[in-house]
Amino acid sequence: MKRAIVLAAGKGTRMKSELPKVLHEVNGKSMINMILDNLKLAGVDEIVSVVGYKHELVEKEVEGMCEFAIQEPQLGTGHAVMQAKQFEDKDGITVVASGDCPCIKPETFASMFEACKDADMVILTAKPKDTLSYGRIIRDNKGNVEKIVEFKDANEEERQVKEINTGIYAFDNKSLFEGLLKINNNNAQNEYYITDMVEILKNEGKVVKAVLVEDYEEVQGINNVEELKKAEEYLKRRDN
Repeated sequence: MKRAIVLAAGKGTRMKSELPKVLHEVNGKSMINMILDNLKLAGVDEIVSVVGYKHELVEKEVEGMCEFAIQEPQLGTGHAVMQAKQFEDKDGITVVASGDCPCIKPETFASMFEACKDADMVILTAKPKDTLSYGRIIRDNKGNVEKIVEFKDANEEERQVKEINTGIYAFDNKSLFEGLLKINNNNAQNEYYITDMVEILKNEGKVVKAVLVEDYEEVQGINNVEELKKAEEYLKRRDN
């Protein structure tokens, strides 16, 4: 069974709008609508969208396309995934998708499901031209994923790594919900981070893999009006 959890609770303050972030449109279609459509094209059977800010508007926009869970208050990505209690105790593979990354192709989601058949966690990674302050993917000398290091926590050597975390994952569903019980909020923000799952699963001898997306623009996140325009231009080029 293929499942997906879409993280769609954010306000999107930098969009300079009262609208929930995921309701902003890219070429005439809301971000969340695009993501749900592409997940369904990738063969996803069940979807839970984790909503928060003005959640009634988001629920109205995609009514009938998915189930919902409310994240209130919002205490990080791990905390968001914890709210999708509909998937607890279920088998199968679950993709965790970001509600502000609408350009991801169905084929990319499908490749994550495929990679997760023999792994407990798959991280979608990219090598953008400008790595900015993204979390870095640290691999061992055999190419296995060792950890994800946030930019602010990375040493100089780790900051030179070109492979970054896109914030999109696939999990064996049982491993996901067992691992979520072990996430803590012992960090500066007092939040629960889904990235902690790498260390949790590896400490249990479980398999963590990464899938590198060829086109880094496909995984661009949208946080402001300028990035929204960039995504529109990219999709128009891709369609042509």
